[in-house]
Amino acid sequence: MSADGPKPVSEIQVDQNNLYREEVFTDLKIASIRVLTPITVAGDVDPSRPVLYSGETQLMSQMGPLPVHAPIEASNLAEAIEKFPEAVNVAVERLMEEAREMQRREASRIVVPGQPPPPKITL
Repeated sequence: MSADGPKPVSEIQVDQNNLYREEVFTDLKIASIRVLTPITVAGDVDPSRPVLYSGETQLMSQMGPLPVHAPIEASNLAEAIEKFPEAVNVAVERLMEEAREMQRREASRIVVPGQPPPPKITL
């Protein structure tokens, strides 16, 4: 999306200099690790760019499952697996802080008679 708004479908182009091959590894219980390997337009690995890792899981909240996505700073899959718990904990803390900030903003809103109160946000 550009600063001027969305582009028409006829102008959408694939960035051939920013291609990645995606693989997902899972323990079939709680953890999924997404690995993005940079590739060239020919499909060869591009060693000039880093491989990217991210962790994904779900936590149960009062409102149902909450998806959690977390970047993982790692140089290989084994390191990403090792760092998975810490990355998810950081992401959960960030989500909780964002929820607290939303609650603070809602609590400081001006209440207009006749409007329903804002919903409570709980994790």
